[in-house]
Amino acid sequence: MIKETKVNSRKLHMVVLCIIFVVLSACTNSIKENENKVKEKKDENKTTVQDENRIIPTTVAVAHILDALNLDAVAIPTTIYDLPKRYEGLPEVGSPMSPDMEIVKSLNPTEVFSVTTLEADLKKTFDEVGINASYVNLQSIDSMKAAILEIGEKYKRTEEATKLVTELEGKITAISMKAELNESPKVLILLGIPGSYLVATENSYIGDLVRLAGGQNVMSGQEPEYLPSNTEFLQQSNPDIIIRLAHGLPEQVVEMFNEEFTTNDIWKHFDAVKNGRVYDLDEPLFGTTATLAVPQALEELINIMYP
Repeated sequence: MIKETKVNSRKLHMVVLCIIFVVLSACTNSIKENENKVKEKKDENKTTVQDENRIIPTTVAVAHILDALNLDAVAIPTTIYDLPKRYEGLPEVGSPMSPDMEIVKSLNPTEVFSVTTLEADLKKTFDEVGINASYVNLQSIDSMKAAILEIGEKYKRTEEATKLVTELEGKITAISMKAELNESPKVLILLGIPGSYLVATENSYIGDLVRLAGGQNVMSGQEPEYLPSNTEFLQQSNPDIIIRLAHGLPEQVVEMFNEEFTTNDIWKHFDAVKNGRVYDLDEPLFGTTATLAVPQALEELINIMYP
């Protein structure tokens, strides 16, 4: 009798253990199912954002920003420069300065991105075809960082945007420190376009880079980004360094610069010319608007200014 009671007790104990195991398994599976549902919901939300928006970047710089924020596009600008692999095979909408509005319109975009430096030239054209374009401010490094955060917030990419800006700030700070050990040189920046050239002030992107590199822009205190050239005034400013930025058709612009510096006698009186401190900067690393390549551009500029 006692033996039978012990057997029944063991059986009862085994049954209780089995019930506990089943209950725990059910709870674990329920938790996992809830976790998976939350994850699926997040992925679904992100996918929905992608599917609902048909974005067209019309400049290379904006395309790289959208890619860094993990955003798809339905078309790309026509360019000789590299674009993110994410956008390979997409339709081209023409150059940043003159997008093909017929192609843009046919793609039914929900947002078309250009840049503020082209707004005056493009706004009327976009308005005429009924496209409310957005103009990203890339005229300085700070404005680019603000634009990244704004786009990130709009398209639910706040985490990616914050990380991107933080990484940029860290790299820029580290590189800028290299310039602090050197005496600040006076710098003249010339922006060349086919047929003419302008003088860049500290309010231009390239002027912003020179400031971060520790240079003193000889055109400081001027409001516009670029001003017409006055060689007599520029000579009086006596820059230590002359930086020439070729924009548009680089080879043609460099030839124009070389001819100007050879045929116009006034340039031979500049100390920068006498001392061989004239440098040509190339696109796409150095352009008229900020790009995600700011750290690389800043490092190269510092190496030029402090050989």
